[in-house]
Amino acid sequence: MPGQTAAKEDPAVGVIPAAPWRIQAVSLLPEYKLAVVFCDGSNGIVDCSNILASTNPGVHAPLASPEFFAQVRLELGALTWPNGVDLDPGWLHAELVDKRTWSVPF
Repeated sequence: MPGQTAAKEDPAVGVIPAAPWRIQAVSLLPEYKLAVVFCDGSNGIVDCSNILASTNPGVHAPLASPEFFAQVRLELGALTWPNGVDLDPGWLHAELVDKRTWSVPF
């Protein structure tokens, strides 16, 4: 007789990531830029335009399409795209906390 497993509630549903480097809001800006606000209130501009000149973008290649880039969303406090690519929010926070604008090196 096969075993049965009762469905369990997803523990992540309703969880609000509280680490200071988690992103709580993102806005799409022109020219491959994103405005982000972190949980600690700091904010900045993430400039992703280097993707257009990258000779080896790897998994980030789809971001060169304006339509695909515009599909950015937040997933557990990280910038994420439909193909599963994300940008590390801790890295972004470290770069933006002092500079306020940072160009991602693709």
